[in-house]
Parts: sequence; C-alpha cells; structure tokens
Amino acid sequence: TQSTWGVFQMLRCLAPARLFANQIRCASDAKLITGTLGEFTKTYHHQGMYTSTPFTGISAEAFPSEVQSILLAPIDPKLVEVKPDGIVYLPEIQYRRILFKAFGAGGWALQPLTPPMWEADFVSREYALLCLGRYVSQAIGEHQVFDRTMAGGALEAAKSNALMRCCKDLGIASELWDPEFLSAFRTKKCISVWCENASTKAKKRLWRRVDRPPFGYPWKEQGQAD
Repeated sequence: TQSTWGVFQMLRCLAPARLFANQIRCASDAKLITGTLGEFTKTYHHQGMYTSTPFTGISAEAFPSEVQSILLAPIDPKLVEVKPDGIVYLPEIQYRRILFKAFGAGGWALQPLTPPMWEADFVSREYALLCLGRYVSQAIGEHQVFDRTMAGGALEAAKSNALMRCCKDLGIASELWDPEFLSAFRTKKCISVWCENASTKAKKRLWRRVDRPPFGYPWKEQGQAD
C-alpha cells in the first residue's frame, strides 16, 4: 500500500538507531520533532505531507533516440572540474543543462520523498527523478552543515547531490565512473602541488586544473608534487 511504501522509504533513508536518539528538524515548517520512528511517520507521512512515488512508467520503454543522444553524449573535458582532494566531478549545473536540453523546461523534476533530516553536522534528503512523467531513479542527497542559520543553502546543496546521483541511471557523465577516463584526465588536465597554509604553516598536497590560477589565501603553492 501507499502507506507501507512511505514507511519503507523512511526506513531506507534513516538509520533507526540515529533516529531514536536525535532531534530532527523539518525546515519546511520549522517544527522540532523528537521521539520514535512511529511518531515521526505519523506526523509526516500519515498527514500526507510527503506522498510516495509509485514507479510510474519505470522501464516501460526507452526514451526517444534524440533524447538518448543528448543524455549519452561524451562530456566535454572543459566542463569537468577537480576538487583540491583530487576528486574529479562535473558541476551540478551541467547536469541540469543536459536535462533541460533532453527533456525541456518542465519536462523533468526532482520529487522529495522525505523531509530534510538534520543530524549533527550534516543534512540529508531523498529525492526521485521524474522525466516526462516517468520514474527514473531515486537517491539520497547529503551535505555537511557548518552553520544552521544557512539551512537554505545546505538543503539546496543536498538536493544537487541527489540530482547528480540520480543522473547516473540516465547515463549522464558516465565517464566519471570510468577509471581510465579519470586517470587520463588527471594526467592531462590536472596538476598536484604542495601548498602551505599561511596561518598554520601546515603543508598539504592539493589538486587543480592546469588552466586554473594558483591557489589563493590561505594557501601558497610551493611547487609541483611528484
């Protein structure tokens, strides 16, 4: 049933041991909730605040070939970035642009399946990606929170994280899960440098694209790493 499915979604999204012990804030109505999982689902699911997403149209048929050609097109290396820790990624806005090009504005959406879950220093939320009215994928997005007064930004970052994860099932930017592509990208397009923190004097190896300027304050580059 729909009610059973909603409870199952809550169980998937949360570690029960954490839920029993922590307070959870729903940013949408600013209510602070404590208690058991049963109380939580009664408040949020049974009142209909979040309706479950049936697998409408799941794998019923392939999207048109012109849509697939957009989704599966090779990623332009100029759009790919690298984080200081060496993780290669495609910025979230690029995923959105590909979806807009493939399905048009209003032709796709992220449907929240759970309220925001605030725990310690991170927030998470589960979303489903729908394209042309069809269920495509679902994923939990998360983001580290440094300041609760910036809740809006943290929630938007978690939503973006869920979007990128959902897009894997459409084949978007699949190169980013290919070890050969990642190795070649780091070799040809990136550089690792030793940097010193101006305040702490700590040294750290950081990555950037070769066509990007040197790291700025508080870091000072001291030469290329091996």
